[in-house]
Order: sequence, then structure tokens, then C-alpha cells
Amino acid sequence: MGRRWLVTGCSTGLGRALAQRLAQEGEQVLATARDPRTLADLTDRHPELLTAALDVRDPEQCEAAVARAQAAFGGIDVLVNNAGFGQFGTVEEVSDAELHGQFDTNVYGPWRLTRLVLPLFRAQGHGHAVFVSSVAGQVPFPGLSAYTASKFALEGLAETLAAEVAHLGVRVTLVQPGGFATSYGSSTVLPEQRVDAYEAVAGPMLVGIRTMNENPAINSPELFADAVFHVAGMANPPLRLPVGPDAREYLGAAYTARTKEFDDVTAAGLHLGRPSAQP
Repeated sequence: MGRRWLVTGCSTGLGRALAQRLAQEGEQVLATARDPRTLADLTDRHPELLTAALDVRDPEQCEAAVARAQAAFGGIDVLVNNAGFGQFGTVEEVSDAELHGQFDTNVYGPWRLTRLVLPLFRAQGHGHAVFVSSVAGQVPFPGLSAYTASKFALEGLAETLAAEVAHLGVRVTLVQPGGFATSYGSSTVLPEQRVDAYEAVAGPMLVGIRTMNENPAINSPELFADAVFHVAGMANPPLRLPVGPDAREYLGAAYTARTKEFDDVTAAGLHLGRPSAQP
């Protein structure tokens, strides 16, 4: 019957493409969305696909989704924490409420759901937790302060989890997509407060996000679905999986810059709390 999956955020974009790919492959899938009616066309084409209402901010819905998957499949092999959204705004512009909303969906929700699934993984002696991050989990983008911070936090969660559960037979993968043809750009939420002083850096970023899908080279969600499907089948999956040529470029440049800064700081003796003597 294939592996047993629980996938969040399947109403559109990456999660939807993944749910469809899994159903085509004959996998056992519980596809979730805040409004499961958005998945009706998928279930029409794939009647074996199970769905459930799931807002990852709601603890009771998280518990119900895990229980539904366990009852239907007898367990869960792969959890894909995909649900998320983008809050736009610079650090000064984003309010406490907006920041909390961003972390509630992008960090607290995946943490909550993973915590519920881990006992199943431990009892089985295996499992794979997949976290959908972003190049923004390693690369800062001006105007995406809250979103970037949430993805940095998600990566910290996943990397720590990987160290905690490896001896239990549980695997963890962070998927780091670049730009994809999804509704992300059009659905990015603007802050209530805007500060004109940041327009020079945040303005072009917002335009780029809103028009991202107009790029003919934009990645297709099917590329993401293919990558996740294959990495879940690996005996030793990577902790980090960049997806898309642009992801490789962004992340490669970020890692190179950090290594150079690290080397410069250590060469100057700043890691010892004081600069080295200059000739």
C-alpha cells in the first residue's frame, strides 16, 4: 500500500502538488487544509486520498489529524510540515500581533504537530519528519523580517530534532525551496504599519514577490513534489535539501559569505575577544 503520509497545507501550491504526486504513486495520504473543500477535485480524481481539516494553529485539529491518520493507516511514516504563509514588513513595521501570527503558523504549528507524531515514530522505530523551509531560512531578505525569522527558527527546530532522534531511527529533512509558481507572492500579508524610510529596500522586494510568477524560469511545484517524494525514499536522507537552481545559487552564496566572515574574524583574533596585533 505504500508509505503512510500526513501532509499539511495542501490547498494550493507545493502541498497540493505533493499530495497529487503521492496519490498518483499509490501512497497512503492524509492531505490536510484549513478548508478541506479546496481538496475536492483531488479526491474526485483520487478517491483513495483522505482529507482532514487542519489549521496548524489549532491544537485540537492537530490532534484530530494525527488520530485520523493513525486510525486509517495504522501509523505515519512521513510527516510533511508544509503549511505556512508570508508576513511582509521590516523589523520596525511588523507588530507583536503580526509577528506572533507568523510564528504561530510557521514555527509553533510544525512544532506542535511533530510533537504529536514523534510517539508514533518512536513506537515504530522509524519515521521521517520533513520541514518545508525556504532559502529564507538561511538568506535574509529585506522586507521579509518576520518570515525570514520564522524560517531560521524552523531550521533550528529541525536541526536540533535531527540530533535528538537519530538514535531512534527517525530521520529529519529540511526542504529549502527557491522561488516557485505558487500563490505565495499574491497571498503575502502586508503589515498594518508602513514606514516610508524603508521603501528603498522593502519596496523592490515586495514588487519582486508580487510578480514572481511572471518569471518564465520560475520553478514548477511538480519539481518540489518530485524532490520530496524521492528524498523520503532514501535510507539516509540529507538534513538539508535545496530545491531549484535558484535555491542552490542563493544558499551557495550565503554559505560562502559566512565562511569568509568566519575566517576574517578568526584571522583578526576577534574570537578571542580582542583584535590580533597588526604589523
